[in-house]
Amino acid sequence: MCGIAGWIDFTRDLRTERQTVEAMTATLSRRGPDASGVWLSPHAAIGHRRLSVLDLEGGRQPMEAARAPGRPPVVLTYSGEVYNYRALRGQLTSRGHTFTTESDTEVVLRAYLEWGAGFVDHLAGMYAFAVWDAEREELLLVRDRLGVKPLYYHPRPGGVLFASEPKALLANPLFRPRIQLEALPVLFNPRLLMPGETPLSDLHQVPPGHLVRVDRSGVHTTPYWRLVSGEHTDDEPTTAAHVRELLSGIVSEQMVADVPTCTLLSGGLDSSAVTALAAAEHPQLTSYSMDFEDGDTDFRPTPLRPERDAPYAHAAARHIGTEHIEVLLDPSRLADAVPAALAARDLPSLGQFDTSMYLLFARIRERFTVALSGEAADEVFGGYPWFFDRATVDRDTFPWLGNGPRLTDCLAPDVRARVRPEDDEHDRYATLLARTPRLDGETGLEARMREVLHLSLQGPLAYLLDRKDRMSMAVGLEVRVPFCDHRLLEYVWNVPWKMKTGDGREKSVLRAAVADLLPSSVLDRRKSAYPATFAPAHGARVRAELDALLSDPDSPLAGLLDAEAVRRLGAHSGPMMAVADTLHLLLPLIEVDRWMREYRVTVE
Repeated sequence: MCGIAGWIDFTRDLRTERQTVEAMTATLSRRGPDASGVWLSPHAAIGHRRLSVLDLEGGRQPMEAARAPGRPPVVLTYSGEVYNYRALRGQLTSRGHTFTTESDTEVVLRAYLEWGAGFVDHLAGMYAFAVWDAEREELLLVRDRLGVKPLYYHPRPGGVLFASEPKALLANPLFRPRIQLEALPVLFNPRLLMPGETPLSDLHQVPPGHLVRVDRSGVHTTPYWRLVSGEHTDDEPTTAAHVRELLSGIVSEQMVADVPTCTLLSGGLDSSAVTALAAAEHPQLTSYSMDFEDGDTDFRPTPLRPERDAPYAHAAARHIGTEHIEVLLDPSRLADAVPAALAARDLPSLGQFDTSMYLLFARIRERFTVALSGEAADEVFGGYPWFFDRATVDRDTFPWLGNGPRLTDCLAPDVRARVRPEDDEHDRYATLLARTPRLDGETGLEARMREVLHLSLQGPLAYLLDRKDRMSMAVGLEVRVPFCDHRLLEYVWNVPWKMKTGDGREKSVLRAAVADLLPSSVLDRRKSAYPATFAPAHGARVRAELDALLSDPDSPLAGLLDAEAVRRLGAHSGPMMAVADTLHLLLPLIEVDRWMREYRVTVE
């Protein structure tokens, strides 16, 4: 895994901009602590920071090759892993290509030389990269199908700036951080972001499954992959067996590395399945879980977190036979990691959900460079509690929001009148709903659950993957996500909802697929989300920071919030399906305030 950055400009000679491009690239040193490189030409400046995972001695970047001797080069700066690179290497060798390294980077570069932009159809993995074709004077920005790896870009009149993270763009004086007032709803709730959207003005992400082409005519975005709905003809045993076959192969591919590899093991169905399959091939496997000190006394059950992970993680580890390490965090020290979490994101932090994950990953990185995670199984197989509340499912809005309070309820009346958050939310919902790949003749609950699952694969999944990427790469750890493999998703997408819940519970197909691998306590466990702390000290700190924010006339949010509305929401005590409590709901106000101050973000 690595960090990439670059600058295309058809109006100037970028060979004089080495210092700027090196500064952009240097900001990504935590993503790639092992090596760096810069490649310059008249209209393209390409940078790379490397985290060595495959072919530790080879695979240096930016990497270049030519269609023939004497012709202008094709240059690649690449972040990610293409898991089927060995098979692709065989195909390309049979077509006459020769290789000088053992890296997947060279396979991607040669695949472009062989198939042009169509090479993306041959890749299976998580990746974000840029290909500069000097002969065609064209840049391709490519992101994997589910958006596991990030790739940002800032269009310019003469070209584009691009990078793995916003910080690299901020190192170029041509980009400055600005937001429109209308961006407040997505600042407060990033799960509302549309594919490719960011809250910063003129900053975009390459949407998942898309490529962005930059040439002298401008910037052009094209999808190369979409989910397709079709009839599912396999019966339940055949479906479970095929899911097992797919998942086994995917985990096997993702365990390939030339560095130490471990797994994340919460004791839930998803991470336990990945760990069990990984351990089948690597018996000396190490697994990690996270909990808070005094979690047994502070914990409060909620619809999304009905029980603690610790007992189940230990039970799964004993059954599977891993060396299991539980990382215990002091809730009163979470604030110490706030600067690191903010610097990792360059966008508002997710509070304790970022800081605790950052601290967990930092501990893992002391011994390991690669970890496998169970994220995305709930979005793929249908695991969240709101999927099973018919009133929530039938409500004409995002299911994870339901009829609960919105943070935009705290906006000042004049700001609400301008931003119109209810209309904004409805427009986003309607747009994504219209993009659902529908199945002819499908009606009723089956049709609605296809919509609900499609909605969950958008903003909510991006929200989780962004957190995982930023917090892991901030410590130089590569986290792989087998449930985001597009081959698995394409198959499971068309499994009917009735079959996905065939045993009357969530993720029935996945449970059946791995039933022989796990203890019954783990196999039958209810969905429980990533841990949240309910420690009194943490709650007191959040309340104090909120009070300070509301009374500070110099806050960037001063005049934008209705202080009394914030306090009323803080006093709300009813259960909420998607958040731990009202303090967790209000936390983005603190994080947006901190981000705007730190990054000197202006509102327009």
